[in-house]
Amino acid sequence: MVSSEARNKLIHQATCFCLLAILLHPTTSSDLFRVGLKKRRLELDDVRASRVIRKLKYSQHPTVGGDSSDQNQVILKNFLDAQYYGVIGIGTPSQEFEVIFDTGSSNLWVPSSKCYFSLACYLHPKYKSTKSKTYTKNGKTCTITYGSGSISGFFSEDNVKVGDLVVKNQEFIEATSEGSLSFLLGKFDGLLGLGFQEISVGNAVPVWYNMVDQGLVKEKVFSFWLNRDTEAEVGGEIVFGGVDPAHFKGHHTYVPVTRKGYWQFNMGDIFVGTNSTGFCEQGCAAIMDSGTSLLAGPTTVITQINHAIGAEGIVSAECKGVVSQYGEMIWDLLVTKVLPRQVCKELGLCVFGQEYVRTGIKTVVEKERSSLLCEVCEMTVVWVQTKLKLNETKEKAFEYVNQLCESLPSPAGESIIDCNNIENMPNVTFTIGGNPFSLTPQQYILKTGVGYAEMCISGFSAYDLPPPTGPLWIIGDVFMGAYHTVFDSENLQIGIAEAT
Repeated sequence: MVSSEARNKLIHQATCFCLLAILLHPTTSSDLFRVGLKKRRLELDDVRASRVIRKLKYSQHPTVGGDSSDQNQVILKNFLDAQYYGVIGIGTPSQEFEVIFDTGSSNLWVPSSKCYFSLACYLHPKYKSTKSKTYTKNGKTCTITYGSGSISGFFSEDNVKVGDLVVKNQEFIEATSEGSLSFLLGKFDGLLGLGFQEISVGNAVPVWYNMVDQGLVKEKVFSFWLNRDTEAEVGGEIVFGGVDPAHFKGHHTYVPVTRKGYWQFNMGDIFVGTNSTGFCEQGCAAIMDSGTSLLAGPTTVITQINHAIGAEGIVSAECKGVVSQYGEMIWDLLVTKVLPRQVCKELGLCVFGQEYVRTGIKTVVEKERSSLLCEVCEMTVVWVQTKLKLNETKEKAFEYVNQLCESLPSPAGESIIDCNNIENMPNVTFTIGGNPFSLTPQQYILKTGVGYAEMCISGFSAYDLPPPTGPLWIIGDVFMGAYHTVFDSENLQIGIAEAT
């Protein structure tokens, strides 16, 4: 049995990831529509939780400007530069949820009051249809599968309030099961998809479509500004119906959408410093995805980029992350005589085998990542147990464990950087619409951890999506934080300009 003190620490750990941010109500005026986002120091689990990023849905489907008076702005909160989310309301009276505005998916879902067996549902607000005067029963069941887990539930219809805009009779999913630790660790309650209806599960009409059809916006354009200033109160803004000139410099470069579903386009060559990688000289398919924290691409060229910027494999970082996030709990569980082989199960880091039996939907990549966390946890337990037997202090034990973490081999995948080398690292440049869009080291490196566990993470992550959908680049928040992006559904094009 786990002691009450250890159990309280476990609950506190989960709650910190999900409930730290203060709920901000939209700030509105006659012509602005805002939904807020937050920032906090980045941790490895927060990047992992944001991976409603590696979406299996990528492989499951066959397939500017304006007056401020015409615009509705939603203020976003920035959580650790890894999750950008804002407040919406569902029902009458409005029930509030914090959702990721995700251009890489097309459904709206939030936890349901009928979600009984998923821990994530108990740490997030749940939609109660009985409390809404405008609820309409639907009941059609559905499942959305992600690389980091899945949600399942049923469709309902109700009014959805996004800032000052009220979308009537919007079809959305009440999630009754959230089958992943990612949803438990995530700050967000749900997702609001801004992709095309072609990839909408159940062919549900996306919220953006209804905004346009119900005459709530004048221009068929929405735009993103994501603030990477971790000290700023405002984490970013989405403007529905146009763009805010204060969010960008110069002019936008526009590229056509090449395939409706995701906001997919073609990009050209990629440079590290002045050297071409040669990988996309003949063009590469890419999608602009606000629901992805990093910038993901084929392993071949990501490895090339990470090698050029001096990155190393993530295993030692994962090891330090486990020590930083779970070390105290591992120590307490061992001190309270919990069997060493049970410790990582108690922490929820060695349950992926049961997940496969229950859902059967995890990818090989996710399985490997789950397996790695479990293996690192079990190694840490052995190392701590060794020091406990020698009556070493907790500080000495963790100093020893971190020394061992630094000695672990570094395979391919996500990579870490020596934080002292950032100033000497090269720019990485993407060619889009014939123009160069560069990311500086300060823009593509994310800092994580504190003290002995502090490290820097490369914003370039390997992800191989097979044909016919792949190879595919997923251009996430690392890029969108540096560049203001316009999503023009009238002319089927994406605009990119330097963000302010």
